[in-house]
Amino acid sequence: MDTAFISALSALAGSIVGGLTSGTTTWLGHRSQAKAGRRLHNLAQREILYRDFVCAASEAFGDALTQTEPQIPQIVTLYGMISRMRILSSPEVVACADKTINAIIDAYLSPNRTFLEIHTLIRNGEQIDPLKEFSEIARDELAAL
Repeated sequence: MDTAFISALSALAGSIVGGLTSGTTTWLGHRSQAKAGRRLHNLAQREILYRDFVCAASEAFGDALTQTEPQIPQIVTLYGMISRMRILSSPEVVACADKTINAIIDAYLSPNRTFLEIHTLIRNGEQIDPLKEFSEIARDELAAL
């Protein structure tokens, strides 16, 4: 075999290996960037959903404490948010959101509270915050991501 032929074959093989290595590295880099982008997008979606749920649920709970007539559109909006949570979130977050809505509905069914009654409940150490557990579980889930 001719030495020039072996040298040319070695150079060609080196180019092929170098090109494949470079292409594979680029592909893996883009893949990991896309994966990180999806993860950040998912995290942002959950943050927005949880924030909206907390705002809507706190408004509904405030209404429930002072009114006996439920605001059906608010309740339906909350159930819509829970349905979105079923797609994006863990079962623990969804279960806690369900408990929150049940607490809001129970508050509508109980007698109206005055500001003085609410103040007395808080002073006596009774928990009247139906969003506390949801907030803690949602925070833990977001931190885990």
